[in-house]
Parts: sequence; structure tokens; C-alpha cells
Amino acid sequence: MTHIPSPAEELRLLDAELRQLDARWSQLLARRGWLVATLDAARPAPVAAPPRPEASPPRVQNVLLILGGALLTIAAMAFTLVGWGHLGIVGRSAVLGAVTVAALATPVPLLARGLRSTAEAVAGLGLALTVLDVYALHEVALSEADGAGYTAVATAVLAALWTAYGLLPRTAELRLPLPTALTSAQLPLLLWVLASDAGPYWLAAALLVTAGFDTAVALRVPTRSVRVAAAVGAYGMGAGGVLTAGGLSWTAAGPSAAARAAALLLLAALIALAAAWRTAVVAAPLGGLLLVAAVGSVPRVVLPEVWTVPVYLACGVALLAAVRAQRLPEPVRQGLGQASAAVQALAALWAAPLVAVTLLGPLAWIDRPWSGAPSDIRAAVTAEVPWPPQSETAPLVLAAIAAVLAFTARPGARTAALVLAWATALVLPPVLELPYEAGLLVALSLTALAMISAAPTAAVLAVATSLHAALLALAAQSATLTVLTTLTILFAAASWRRAVIAAPTALAYATALTCAIGAAADWAPQHTALLVLTVPVAAALLAARDAEAALPIEVTGVTAGLLAIVLTITDPPMLALVLALGGVITAATALRPDRRPVAYASAALFVLATWVRLAAWEVGIAEAYTLPVAIPALLVGALRRRRDPQTSSWTAYGPGLAATLLPSLVAAWADPHWTRPLLLGLAALSLTLLGGGHQLQAPLLLGGAVLALDALHELAPYIVQVTDALPRWAPPALAGLLLLALGATYEQRLRDVRRVREVLGKMN
Repeated sequence: MTHIPSPAEELRLLDAELRQLDARWSQLLARRGWLVATLDAARPAPVAAPPRPEASPPRVQNVLLILGGALLTIAAMAFTLVGWGHLGIVGRSAVLGAVTVAALATPVPLLARGLRSTAEAVAGLGLALTVLDVYALHEVALSEADGAGYTAVATAVLAALWTAYGLLPRTAELRLPLPTALTSAQLPLLLWVLASDAGPYWLAAALLVTAGFDTAVALRVPTRSVRVAAAVGAYGMGAGGVLTAGGLSWTAAGPSAAARAAALLLLAALIALAAAWRTAVVAAPLGGLLLVAAVGSVPRVVLPEVWTVPVYLACGVALLAAVRAQRLPEPVRQGLGQASAAVQALAALWAAPLVAVTLLGPLAWIDRPWSGAPSDIRAAVTAEVPWPPQSETAPLVLAAIAAVLAFTARPGARTAALVLAWATALVLPPVLELPYEAGLLVALSLTALAMISAAPTAAVLAVATSLHAALLALAAQSATLTVLTTLTILFAAASWRRAVIAAPTALAYATALTCAIGAAADWAPQHTALLVLTVPVAAALLAARDAEAALPIEVTGVTAGLLAIVLTITDPPMLALVLALGGVITAATALRPDRRPVAYASAALFVLATWVRLAAWEVGIAEAYTLPVAIPALLVGALRRRRDPQTSSWTAYGPGLAATLLPSLVAAWADPHWTRPLLLGLAALSLTLLGGGHQLQAPLLLGGAVLALDALHELAPYIVQVTDALPRWAPPALAGLLLLALGATYEQRLRDVRRVREVLGKMN
């Protein structure tokens, strides 16, 4: 049989086992600590990583060599400039010559031993000493020579000596002499021109010849350091020469000066094209531009100033002939094409101010409409803006660029050609100073031609031209009526093909025409509004026939309707009529299946019309304003519940009931008479009974709440009297009794509340 110990014995056993566990736990912790300490002691100490050098040995070597060479050079300069006077002529020459020869000869054994960097440093010192030799020679023997001329000869001699030194068999491995010689070769011609005071033409020629020499070196010498130095020199000297020659060409006063500047620009163009012929693709567009500047220099001086841009444009267009020449390399042809495009773009940019003045200048007539037709169309477009000077040849420039683009097979070229042709036709009447009526006729004809065109951009150009014509027509009343009528008919006829743009534009001009007719007939603004309303009617009819353009057409119609409302804002009876007519138009639009939501706008317009009419009649009864809203809302709600019985009574009847009950309740509380509260109470009681009978929450709760508040308003005087008759302690005592009663029947009240909630929940 199993021995079952007593509780006391079992407790003793458990205590003994717990003591054993505690002892074992302490033993294991001590053992763990010893093992951790043993492992830490046996672990080898981390070896510190050696510091990483911050500079590599070759870099340190180069720094030391450069610093040493610089110090030696400074010492040589100090010796030459300061210590020169302590030695005789023979001693001076011997010391400096010996040091120079030693510095130039030392790189040979250094190169033989493989010490290339040291050899480069010593060679640099030797080259610097040759400069000091030249300076010393001038100070001792040639001090009377001109400084600039002597420097020109000295730099040429140094360039030759350094070149020869860099080409020797033993020193050909050095990289410093040849770039240094090329750097020195940049100065002889420039210094010679400055010394001889030859003038700016020779200065530009010296710069360009030097740039040509650098270009030849950069294209033919294979050494990379020499090519880099030559390229830098070519771009630097070439930029100076081109800027100088360009300034001379622009300021040339006669054909002779222009021809000399053109020769310089032609030389620069040949250098750039020669570079582009070999490798330098970037030089091809520059060469083309320089060629245009060179060829156009002389005609620019000979012809009147107005022909300057056409001359350069003709030269730029002539470059396209070279683009089609198959003998030229592809990079050169592409560069010339880019240069031609740049010239054409600059010419178009030059003509842009004239286009802007022609297009936007007529905006000035908005501030002074019908003030009288100007003498010509140029006076019409420059009513408040100045005419761009020397712009009479702008139509020729625009037409030429358009013709070039028309024959270009690139994306977007045809569109750009169409825009430029349109700009040409737009600016031609003011340039020719055509009569005012002729200018309007040209604008209308251009609008018609643009609408006939099948290009997508043509419609936008037609709208822009029509705005230009409409603004020009504001100068005279007859012109305004004629142009607006023509534009309305023109765009209405074009709406069969371009309804999305033409139809809204036609409606916009029809709106402007109705306003102009009203102003011409001296109608009051509110009477003109009735004529403006014909535009929303037409918009509603057009939108119903063309679904694709329905939205822009309807937006234009809405804009015209808002304008009509603004025109009648000071005449309430007429405003009510306009609002009601707007409600009719929107109600007719709402009959379309895809425009059902417009019915809300129609209802709002009818309500606003009713309110404005009542305000015009000085009606102050609130129900007169609320019932026109409530009755249609309740009818709509009833129809909705008839179609969908699951619709909530709050959705169907809530807005209509609230729209009439709440304002009437506010008016009843402020009404000292008994008629309104009585009628409101009867109506609220009827709604409450109706809601309870049909189990509808909205009528039941809204009617009950309004009935209770209305009754409270009627009983308020008596409650005040009773409160005044009671002693001061009575209200607190009554409140206490009420709280006790509620507390005693708390659970019963909760059950009643749940029962009411369940009843209301079952209602719709």
C-alpha cells in the first residue's frame, strides 16, 4: 500500500528539498564564476593594429621633390637678384651658367638609375634657371632693350630651347619640358603685338594664330600632357581672339574695318572646323557660328540696320547646304546643323517682342472701350506700348524660319513652322501699317484659316487670333458688334468639326456679343442679363447633342449664367426672375440620365429665386421662406421611399422637416402672440402622431421635440410664477425627492429606456 504522509511530515520534506536546492544553486554559481575567470586569464591579449599611413611613399617623395626644387629655385632667384652685385661679370656668368648646365645635365644619370621623379624635379629647376639666365642677360647686357619686345624674343627662344631639351634622346622621358615649352610659346606673338603697338586687329590675329598653333599641336602630338596643355591654350587664346574680333566686327564703321574683322572671324572659324574635322566635336557648332558672323559682317555694315538680323539669318540658313554635303564628316555636318538651328532660334527670339506687342498690345482697349477707331492697325496695337525699333523685317525673318522648318523632317518641326507662319501673318498688318478695318479683316481671315486647318495646334492659334481681333475691335462700337458676331458664327460653324474647342469659344463670344448689344442699346444691366441667359439655353441644347464636348460647353454656359446673375444683383425682382429661369434651364438639363445631380442645383436656384422674390415683397414670415424648401424636399423624399422602401425616414423626410420646423420654432420663441405657437404645436402634434402611426423615427422625434419645446415656451410664464410663489427651500427639496425616486426605481427606468429604444429601433 502507498504511504501517504501527514501534512506536517510532507511540509518538513518540502523544506528539506528546498534547502538542498539553495545549496546546489550557490555551488553552481561559484563554479561558473571560477570558469569565467580562468577563460579570461587564458585569452591572449589583442594585438594592436599598426597605424595606417596617411600618405603613400610615392606621394611623400613627390612632395619632397617639389618642395626641394622650389627651395632651390627661390635660392637661385635670391642669388640672381640680391647676390649678383658681389661678383664680377665673368664670375656671374660662370656661376649661373655652370649651375644651369649642371641642373639640366643631372636628369640624365638620374633617369639611367631609374630615379624618374628626382629627375623631373631637377629638370624643373634647370628650366627655372634658364628663365633667370634670360633675366640676367637683360640686366647685364641688354638693359636698354624694350621690355615687351625682349620678353617676346626671350619666350620664343626659351620655347625653342625647352622643346629641343625635351626631344633629346636622353631627356625624352621627361614629361615637364615639352608642356613648359608650349606654355612659353603662347606669349611671343602676343608680346610682339603689344611691344609694337600694332592695334586691336593685330592683337586678335596674334591670339588666333597662337590658338591655331595650339590646335595643330593638340591634334598631332600623341603625348597626353602636351595635348592637354595645347587644348587649354587653344581654348584660352581662341576665346580671347574671337571676343576681340567679334567686338571689332560689331563696332566696325565701314566696309574696310568690317572686312578685316570678317577675315579674323573666318580664321577662327577655319581653326574650329579643322579641329572638328579631326576629333573635337564641340568645335563644329562654334565654327559654324563663327562662319556666320564672318560672312555677315560686311553686309551688316553696308545695308541699313533693319536688315542686320535677316543677313545673319540668311548666312545661318546657308549652312544647311553644307550639312547635306556627303564629303564632310558626320560630326562636322551635325555641328553645322546645330549652328544653323542656333542662328534661327536667335533670329526668332529677336522677332518675339514684335509678336508679343501685336498680340497683347490691344489689351489697353479694355480700359477705354469704344473711344474711337485709330488711324491704322499699328496705332491700335501700340495704344499704350512702344513699337519695337528696327523690327520692320521681322515678318521676313519669321517666314524664312517657317519655310526652313517646313522642309525639315524632325519631330515637331511642322508644328513650329505652323506657329511661325501664324506669327508672320499676325505681325504683318501692323508692320505694313494697314488701315484699322483691314487689320481686323486680316485677323478674322487668319482665325478662319486656322480653324479650317487640320493641325492640332491650329485650333489654339485660332482662339488666340480671335482674342486679338476681339480686343482690337473694342476701339469702336460698330467694329465690336461686327467682329463678335463674325467670331460667334465662325466658331459655331466650326463646332461640327472641333466641338471641344470651337463650341465653348462660340458660346463665350455669344456672351460677349449679348453684353455688347445691351450696351449699344443703352439697356440697364439687369435687362441685358435676360439676353445673356440665351447663352446657357444654347449651351444646354448643345451639350445634350454632343457628349464629348458636353463638359466644356456646360462650363461656358454656367459662366454665362453667373454673369447674368451678377448683372442683376442690384435689382431683386429681376434677380429673382433670372434665378428662376436658371432653375428652369438646370431642371431641363437634369432630365438627361447622366446629369441627374444637376437637379440639386435646379432646386437651389428655385429656392433662391423664391427667397429673393419674397425679400423684394418685404415678406417677414419665416414660413414663407422655409415652406418652398420643405415641400419639394418632402415630395422628393416620398418618391425616394416609394422607389426604395429601405430608405431611412431621416434621409427621406429629415431635411424637409428640419428646414421648416426649426426656423418656425425659433420664430415662435421670439413671437409674443399665441397664433404661431398654436399652429406650430398642432403641426408638431400631427407629425408626432403620423410618425407613431407609420412607425417613422424622423417625424416622431422631430415632431415630439418641437412639440415639447413649443409647450415649454407656452408654459414658461406660469412656471416662472410658480417658482416665484414657492419658498427658497422648495426647489432643492423637490430635486432631492426626484433623485430619491429615480434611485429607488433605477432598474425599472433602465428597463423602460431599453423598451423605448427597442421600439424606436423597429421604426424606419
